[in-house]
Amino acid sequence: MAAQDKEQRIWKPVSFGTEWAGADTSILDDIAASWHVRRKELEGKSKAYAEFLEQLKREHAIETGIVERLYDLEQGITETFIKEGFHQSYLSHGDTNIPDGQLMRHLKDHFDAVDFVFDVVGVNRELTTGFIKELHALVTRHQDYTEGIDQFGNPTKIQLLKGDYKKHENNPTRNGVKALYCPPVQVDSEMEQLVNLYGEEMEKGTHPLIVATWFHHAFTTIHPFQDGNGRVARLLASLIFIKAGYFPFTVLRQESRVRYIDGLEAADEGNPQPIVEYFAQVQRRNIEKALRVPKVAGDSLLEVAKVYKQKIKMKQEAQKERSERIQKLTRNKVKAFRFLHKSVSDVTDALEKQLSDETKGVSEDSFLKVKAHLKKNSVPDTLTHFLSFQGEDLKVQALYSALERYSKNNSYDLGSSFGHLVFQVSVSIKKIGAFDDELHFLLHPYGLVDHIVAIAPIYIKLVEEYIPEIKDNTYDFEYIPLGIPPHIISIEDGVEGKEVNLRKYIEQALTVTLARIASDL
Repeated sequence: MAAQDKEQRIWKPVSFGTEWAGADTSILDDIAASWHVRRKELEGKSKAYAEFLEQLKREHAIETGIVERLYDLEQGITETFIKEGFHQSYLSHGDTNIPDGQLMRHLKDHFDAVDFVFDVVGVNRELTTGFIKELHALVTRHQDYTEGIDQFGNPTKIQLLKGDYKKHENNPTRNGVKALYCPPVQVDSEMEQLVNLYGEEMEKGTHPLIVATWFHHAFTTIHPFQDGNGRVARLLASLIFIKAGYFPFTVLRQESRVRYIDGLEAADEGNPQPIVEYFAQVQRRNIEKALRVPKVAGDSLLEVAKVYKQKIKMKQEAQKERSERIQKLTRNKVKAFRFLHKSVSDVTDALEKQLSDETKGVSEDSFLKVKAHLKKNSVPDTLTHFLSFQGEDLKVQALYSALERYSKNNSYDLGSSFGHLVFQVSVSIKKIGAFDDELHFLLHPYGLVDHIVAIAPIYIKLVEEYIPEIKDNTYDFEYIPLGIPPHIISIEDGVEGKEVNLRKYIEQALTVTLARIASDL
């Protein structure tokens, strides 16, 4: 019995269960519509976007080997390789733990494999078990052996079958528990079933996020190859995402244990939601980066002039359509503001009620108060210029100065091609013996596209200081960074159905703010 307790059967015959079909995809859905519009504007037209994709491929190539413990690579040289390309001359002593030449061969194999996936999508090649074997042969091109255990329980090297399924069990032990994957005799039939079910779900129109995550998880439970299963699983998930207009799926080294492995283990137990959420967040992270990529890189005057001429012509031809589109987006932006207001009010009302129930008799003062419900400010591209000449009060100056700092810290621009409006919902947080602190949720344009809005949590507090020279007090507002990135919402398809993640975001911002205040009391 003790021996059985040290084994865990990971593999079960492949199926697509209701637990997968019902997984929540809203983290990706909240922004997907705007990304698909922006992608059409960038693909084949922007050199900056083409380079962005190359950098994503290089990032995938590097991180997949680190996650699989084929090598280590220092963060500094990682960033250089991603930006500049794989050049052995960039390596210094101590950058990696394996010979430089061996590292470069691994990186080239991984890059060629993810590049191959893009090519396969481009020619619309069907996903088959034959293709999967080709992919395995490519990604392991310069790997001849894998680690194994002989009949006496001693570590040994096993010759790797490149592009062919395993002939021996490959059941690793982690934390004293042996993970039991699909036996070699059943791998062929299970892989055929996996590919068939994939085709059925794609035919049904199942969400690509769910299909990619399910396929990846099912593949890892089969573990069809002697080694290289993780690398191939992430490439196959990447293929499904790229077919749907998204990006390669890359697990970063710092996320491999706490998000990736833990999520897969939860799916092993019948709960796929954590791994679906992680896959969604990886895609969303890349989308937010891609939304900041310009349509024109400005590499040459002639190139910019051609694009400028084309855009003038297109603008003349589509003036009416553009006007109608702006009206639609403006309506959706106002809906997003009302949506934000309601969400903030609901969260603060629930929190205040809970706290008042627990602290009856302590104070009759309101703890939280939502105010400035309908305040909106027209903000030009240069906020500081606007504040200097429009005579805004001290708090508004502090607020928009903070917004400028916040956007720079989170690497995006406040400019937009239309509607420079900032909608403001504020939460006043009462403190004993001090001025109220305020948490402002500012809904504002995000970057280079007109169909994305961002919500920024800006926490400011009034600071009172006595000045002996004038024998009086002076006041200023201090901006306290919360370390929370903006919440991005697409308004291309309206805002309906996006409340759940917004409420979670608001709760997170309030939690961090109240923790800061509590530590100061």
